[in-house]
Amino acid sequence: MPGTYDFEDLLLKLSTPFYLCLISLEIFLTYRSHHSDAAVRAPYSFRDSLTNALLMLANGGIDLLFRAVYVGILIWFYHFSIVAPIENPYIYWLLLFLLEDLAFYTLHYVDHHCRLFWAVHVTHHSSEHFNLTTGFRSSVFQPLYRFVYFIPLTLIGFNPADIIIMYSLTQIYGIIVHTEYVGKLGWLEYIMVTPSHHRVHHASNVQYLDKNMGMCLIIWDRIFGTFQEEMVSVPPRYGLTKPIETPGLGHTVFHEWKEIGKDFRQPATFRTKLKYLIKAPGWSPDGSRQTTKDLQNKSSQNQVTESRSPTAEVI
Repeated sequence: MPGTYDFEDLLLKLSTPFYLCLISLEIFLTYRSHHSDAAVRAPYSFRDSLTNALLMLANGGIDLLFRAVYVGILIWFYHFSIVAPIENPYIYWLLLFLLEDLAFYTLHYVDHHCRLFWAVHVTHHSSEHFNLTTGFRSSVFQPLYRFVYFIPLTLIGFNPADIIIMYSLTQIYGIIVHTEYVGKLGWLEYIMVTPSHHRVHHASNVQYLDKNMGMCLIIWDRIFGTFQEEMVSVPPRYGLTKPIETPGLGHTVFHEWKEIGKDFRQPATFRTKLKYLIKAPGWSPDGSRQTTKDLQNKSSQNQVTESRSPTAEVI
């Protein structure tokens, strides 16, 4: 698809200086804030930003090497499309945007709720910083399966080349919401994913876990019950609930796979080992570990208990 490659090349040439300008501005604001108040933790570190860049390159390399395969698969399915192509270009591109954003929401939801895919996606959440370069902290192996979620789009008449173009465009928006320097955006908070929404998504606070999965539109989270507003009383704490203790690029990418390997070496039935892969992160057969749902249920129970305590009533 020569036209697609040309468009992506143009998009890269336009978006790169755009990103560099925004990152430079954010670094300047960070330096000014940190310089005026030493107690403010700087959201930038050289090591973290370098890791983000290297993970982006690794993801891009895998995507490039695997592209012929997944594009070929999408084209094959497109030949069996069951719906005639939409002739009106405005309706076509609007529907493609909506449905591809929904497809990404589904992909993102599965990445958070199935340990096999969380082992890939966890890399994106492993930074304890939150800035524009965090948007480039890619889930390295996601290109190997991401295309599967776009197959239904080909079956209802959307051209694979257009699907790839739309994903590239929406990725730009998905990157620029990684910032602490934009507050709430009024009525846009009800429609679009905003930096406020995405700060929640990257936070490891129990209330915020597995929330706000959308790429561009927050409406899917509101519809499917995964929406959480950023609360002044609960400042986001970035990173994982269990921080990575060993530094290094390899461990950052593969640490969850190593944990899965440990679980597989435990004496257990094949059925139990399969559950270690397909159930939510934190699942264990004896309940000795906790999933996000377990943590949130426990937190809710504690809040109810505190609200009923005599001290709480006096306050």
